[in-house]
Parts: sequence; C-alpha cells; structure tokens
Amino acid sequence: MTTAVQPPLPSLPLLRLRLAPRGDIPRPIDGAWWPRSYDLLAELPQLLAGLPRAWGHITSVTVHGAVWSAVPGRMLVFNQVVRLRRSLTASAPHSVVLLAPGRGRWDLLVVPPDTAEEAAEPLMAAAAGDPGGAVSRG
Repeated sequence: MTTAVQPPLPSLPLLRLRLAPRGDIPRPIDGAWWPRSYDLLAELPQLLAGLPRAWGHITSVTVHGAVWSAVPGRMLVFNQVVRLRRSLTASAPHSVVLLAPGRGRWDLLVVPPDTAEEAAEPLMAAAAGDPGGAVSRG
C-alpha cells in the first residue's frame, strides 16, 4: 500500500509592518507598512489581521487615490464591513489612515512596494521611532 504525500499548504507572505510604541504623546505617524502591491483589496485583509487588538475594529481606511488601484466604496474583511476612501491630498501620498470608532485614528507611512529592502528597513524603523531597529515581519 502506498500513501500519497500531501503538498504543503501555501503560506501567506509575512506582514511587513512596524508600529511605534504606544505612548502618551500623540505622533504624526504611528508606524509603517510595506505592502507587496498597490492592490488594496489583496493587501488590506493581511494588514488588518496584523494590527494590535487594542486598536479595535477598523471601520474606515483612507488611501491616496493616485497610487492605489481602483477600490470599491467598501469591502468585507473578516465578516465586517470596512469603508474604503480615496484622498488626493498632496500632503500624504504615501500614507494610509485607519479609523476605529471609539478607539482612535492611526496614520501609517506606506513604503512603496517596489522599494528595495535596504531602503525600506530604515524608513520603517524611523516611522516607528526606532532609527536603529529592524523591520518587524510578524
């Protein structure tokens, strides 16, 4: 009798996210996210899954409309509706804004997907307030 070997299940790529430590002083940027593409429908579920539970349920996400691929007005993520907004504000072309009612607002620097790792790591560390730190991929 022979047994068939099951191929391993495909694994999701690690989330490239670096968050600033929580503190009493408000920060203009709360961390950095380095997505693998500008396809928000593909990238957003993994980002939201990797956020701290203390942030609560993110109900609204705003991205810069000129860089991200077309998005619908809302999408279902983990059985919850998330509103997707596009902004053309010139002051924040490389950021994403996350809102959770009653919990707060978080602004993340978006490192462009095609950025080389040598350039992305210092950007992410600086956005998280740790200029000498390494990128968190988990």
